[in-house]
Formats: sequence, C-alpha cells, structure tokens
Amino acid sequence: MPLSRTARAFAACTALGLLTACGGAEETSSGSAEEYPTEEIRLLVPYAAGGPTDLAARAFGTSLEEQLGQTVVVENLPGGSGALATQELVGAEPDGHTLSLATAGTLVLTPLANEVGYTKDDVTPIGVMTEVPSVLAVGADSPYATAEDFFDAAREQPGALNVGVPGASTPQAVELQRLAGEYDVEVTAVPFNGNAEMTTALLGGNVDAVLINASSDVTGNIDAGQFRPLAVSTEQPLSWLPDTPTLAESGFPELTLAGSTFGLIGPGDLPEEIVTALEDALRTAHDDPAIAEQVGADYVPEEFEGAADFQELLDRTQEVYEPILQG
Repeated sequence: MPLSRTARAFAACTALGLLTACGGAEETSSGSAEEYPTEEIRLLVPYAAGGPTDLAARAFGTSLEEQLGQTVVVENLPGGSGALATQELVGAEPDGHTLSLATAGTLVLTPLANEVGYTKDDVTPIGVMTEVPSVLAVGADSPYATAEDFFDAAREQPGALNVGVPGASTPQAVELQRLAGEYDVEVTAVPFNGNAEMTTALLGGNVDAVLINASSDVTGNIDAGQFRPLAVSTEQPLSWLPDTPTLAESGFPELTLAGSTFGLIGPGDLPEEIVTALEDALRTAHDDPAIAEQVGADYVPEEFEGAADFQELLDRTQEVYEPILQG
C-alpha cells in the first residue's frame, strides 16, 4: 500500500531539513490538493466496453471532465468479479488521478469470498452514480405466471429449480443463499458472466429463471414479451414495473440487497479536499438531465447519494453478508 500523501511529504521535508519551506504536507510532484486535478484522470471500469455500465461510466466521465478541466480517460479492466480494476486502483497514488467504478459486490462480496489483496477499507467512497435493481424473471413460455407460483414450486421441490445469477460471488447469488437459509426456499443458483449469457440461457430454456440486473437490455426483453418479471429486489415497488411485486411483498422482507449500486471510488487515504471536489462534481452530474437521458432516468437515484451514503451501503452489506460467506 503506498504511503499517504501526508507521510510522503513529511518524509521529504525531514530529509531536507526544511520543514518550514516545504509548503505544507499536501504538496506532491503533481501539485497540492487545492490545485486538483493537475493531470488527466483515469477512470477504471471493471466491465467490458459497450455494456450499460460502461456507457454510464462514460457519461459521468464526460461530465467530470467538463467540470474539472482535465481529460478523463475511461479504461476497461474486466475480470475477477471486479477485482482486477480494484487491485489497480488500490495500488495507485492517492492523488485523485486514478478513480474506479465499483459496487458492493466488488468491494465486499469478492474479498469475503476470495483472496484478492484488498478490502472495502482500502478504498475511498466518493458517491453513487447509478442504481440498478434486480428482477426475478422467467421466459415467456414458463409455467410460472407469478412469483407465488414460482416460490410454491420451489418449496415443493427443493433445489429443483435453476436460477441464473451474474457470478458466484454476487449479491444475487448470496440472496438466493439467504432465501434458502432464512426462508427455507431452496433453488439452485447457476452463475454466468453477465446479462448476455443469462439472457441466452433463459431464452434457450437452460435455466428456469434469472435473478438479473434490470438494465435496459433486460427491460427491453420484458417490453418485447420475451421475459416475464415475477419480482423485483427493491424495498419499494418500481414505477416502471408497476405490476411486479417486490421480494419483500412476496414474503421475503429481508431480501432487498440483490440490486447493484454503482459508485465512484478512489484509493485509500484520498485527501478530504479531493473527495469533496469529486463529490461536488458527481452531484452536478447527477442533477444534469442529459446524464439521466443517457443512462436512463430510472437508474439515477432521485436524491444524490454521496460519500457517506455509499460508505453506509458498503458497511451494511458487509454486516449482512460476512456471517454467510465466512460463517
């Protein structure tokens, strides 16, 4: 882990014997936190180019570029359930010139399930970009017309129904573990690499259902009649799926964490002044109607959620999932 900026500055000043002439602990070769940013900003995206999340990152990146006056270069680093990009971020200088997109799955579940060399405490949350709920969906020709039908069948035949999820160490996969452990409703989770594979599997009849991020590609399949939504993961019903109950309304009040919150993070020990500058820029982007139009208004939170809100989500996710994954 690199030394903090304060530690590097103090060491340099001590070595020269010029503590009073160093200009303060915030000075670095790239300038002070007050002058941030002084060079182009790398925005790491732990997903392949072209998908909904990548497009959202580029939309927000363009807004940050305009506000901060420096080029924002989006770099796609997929792999390891988000670990590859996060490892790159954790090893970067904490000067605000390397940032990353991340979810609670990447920052909490992946380190709990695998040895990846970091935890959520090795990064600095900045704020939320988008929130994408999950939907439990079946194919158009499924025998299950409602959530009640599906869960009744799962109770009668424990483990017989297969449900696709976007990876083994994702909120969707762990919520299915909780479905069995806390509600005695057992299904078999089948991990895939993202929405495209899950969609192919469902349409091909290779799984009985999917618990999938309800991004624009999925809602497109719902609108086209190829997917039938049974339940959503949000605490409250979705206005754009008004006839679809929540999992809580279906009898599982604790299962509200299956959605994906995509937030902006920096390396650990990111100076407070830089966090504030980035948080303010993110708030401006959030309030920009052009951003909502590009990424989909349904996926931009009604109220801006900043660094403290994102940190609270990460802490709550770890509190719930750590006993399950490491128990």
